[in-house]
Amino acid sequence: MAKTKTAFFCQNCGAQFPKWIGQCSSCKEWNTIVEEVVQKEDKKGWKTDRPANTSNKPLRVSEITQEKELRLDTKDQEFNRVLGGGLVPGSLTLLGGEPGIGKSTLLLQIALKLPYKILYVSGEESQRQIKMRADRIQPKSENCYILTETKTQNIFQQIASIEPDLVVIDSIQTLHTDYIESAAGSISQIRECTAELIKFAKESHTPVILVGHITKDGTIAGPKILEHMVDTVLQFEGDRNYVYRILRSLKNRFGSTAELGIYEMQGSGLREVNNPSEVLISKNDEDLSGTAIAATVEGMRPLLIEIQALVSTAVYGTPQRSATGFNAKRLNMLLAVLEKRAGFKLGAKDVFLNITGGISVDDPAIDLAVMAAILSSNSDIAIEKGVCFAAEVGLAGEIRPVQRVDQRILEAEKLGFSKIFVSKNNKIGLKQSGIQIQKVSKIEDVVAHLFG
Repeated sequence: MAKTKTAFFCQNCGAQFPKWIGQCSSCKEWNTIVEEVVQKEDKKGWKTDRPANTSNKPLRVSEITQEKELRLDTKDQEFNRVLGGGLVPGSLTLLGGEPGIGKSTLLLQIALKLPYKILYVSGEESQRQIKMRADRIQPKSENCYILTETKTQNIFQQIASIEPDLVVIDSIQTLHTDYIESAAGSISQIRECTAELIKFAKESHTPVILVGHITKDGTIAGPKILEHMVDTVLQFEGDRNYVYRILRSLKNRFGSTAELGIYEMQGSGLREVNNPSEVLISKNDEDLSGTAIAATVEGMRPLLIEIQALVSTAVYGTPQRSATGFNAKRLNMLLAVLEKRAGFKLGAKDVFLNITGGISVDDPAIDLAVMAAILSSNSDIAIEKGVCFAAEVGLAGEIRPVQRVDQRILEAEKLGFSKIFVSKNNKIGLKQSGIQIQKVSKIEDVVAHLFG
């Protein structure tokens, strides 16, 4: 008989305890501790020809040889951008997102386009279901193999026979291994299956992409250690009522975490959006109050987004403050600055704010555009066409400089804007520009320029 060990795990955060307790001391959730039997024995998962008694020797930094990093091109510019240039051989990538947001569609679409040999393992859908989606995305593909299996030992047998260049697992919560006596999706199974896949990826230099479920609060389900084990954590997000999806990088050992990719959901799959500024700004010829354009930067990409605000008299006793795609606490702070520094009485009015396109932005450089949209709606005076904003607003009402203002100005000029408001303290490196750069130092200067 192999030795067994009983342990107690929190199903919410993955913390381990020697005995059962009612409340998890780590995440403070109640009744989430469950008992799992962990079996300790020699694992016969992924095998290599490496001798048993070999070990790595310590080397000086100067003695380590550095080779040029080769990456697998995914044939998807947005996916490559977020990854940092492509998939690194031997890397493990975790892709999370809400149900139905398009995770499986994105990965199947990439698998069908690649010229390499791909093994797509699905534990949630049958081969016929995947075939129906594949016919809709790209009917002809000779390099993608579909496997419906949840047992890791069987998956590794198929990997040994096919020898793929890329493995996609959809999803990690459906896998189970024979060496852990617990149900699929439990803390122990997720951790053990991921460890086996990491061993396979590192020793065979084959990149692996995992799909992960998320909890109701938006975090990836399973133990938190899962995110520490993998090399890259990607988040696929968006509103299912909109057609646009955003791919963000939460962790990346091989690139920047500030990059972002934008897709448009269509009947034939996900379309890459190469110029997101044009789709995030509505094409409306009428002058409408409460609308302002902000120049923001996501990663290395400058974007122009449209901000809409609605200010109305509060019908109920307590005024409402609602923000979609923007931090509600920061909205309250900006409203307080407008009251204290600019003299606008908004305490008895409802304020609703929305960033169009269903995206969320946390760049402080859109503060001035948010204020301009609120003031425009409050006074019912439209901001003239061709005006955009790129500045942060401080608590004293001062207009603060932002980073990479030159890129924001060039993007606004490329899209045909005639004037951009920036901080007086911003150092602008552009020698000449076809757009008027209006420098301001406090919120009162902006109000005087816009509403006279």
